[in-house]
Amino acid sequence: MEQLGQAQQNDNYAKNILNNIKNYKHYTVKSDILMGRSNPPVPYVPQGDLRRTILHIYHDTAANGAHFGRNTTLHKMKQRYFWPSMYKGINNCIKSCILCAQFNPRRQKPPGTLKPIKPPDGVWQLVSMDFHGPINPTSQRGNKYIISFTDILSKFVVTKAVRDNTVQTVVIFLKEDIIAKFGTPRCMLTDNETHFISTVTNELFKPICITHLYSTSYHPQTNGQIERYNSTMDAKIQGE
Repeated sequence: MEQLGQAQQNDNYAKNILNNIKNYKHYTVKSDILMGRSNPPVPYVPQGDLRRTILHIYHDTAANGAHFGRNTTLHKMKQRYFWPSMYKGINNCIKSCILCAQFNPRRQKPPGTLKPIKPPDGVWQLVSMDFHGPINPTSQRGNKYIISFTDILSKFVVTKAVRDNTVQTVVIFLKEDIIAKFGTPRCMLTDNETHFISTVTNELFKPICITHLYSTSYHPQTNGQIERYNSTMDAKIQGE
């Protein structure tokens, strides 16, 4: 707080408000620190290195931001700090973040490309599944992939760290971690990689009446929800 107070004393904007506090209804003073009038009041952060450091901490570090989006970062920061252009500052910070650009591809589809599949009418009517990895470093148990299973309507997610992305791993995961615990879904959306379209998986789906839908391997955004989950997971892992 001492560093913040010193920064305010060196900031003309803050000094002007402190000297004319009665004219600024959105500010108050507590222990000689200029505060934004919220509930509870939070300190005003002047322009400069301190503001940039706070932006970095709340967006880039795993303990706070882990490269979350604008609204999540804004919500977390507003609980501790205030400045009038905070929304704009966070937006510019995220737009200039190389890691965010890498793991959050543009979602808008150009004309003529594939479109998302129509939303389901109920839970467990349409689910999606995908592998994520290989992830480095490998875990102590030898796991280097994460298999993700998502209910499209409720956004309920089941994930499991696994050693490989083979068809045998898919079948075991579906039998033991999904069907045995939550029941049989009606339709399943996957990409058309070998581990999802093999004879073994088709033999599993057919007798229990699971309809298998595919998103193209060159256009994974068709399976958009799980791709967004994977992007978030990527950013979290990279932020560790």
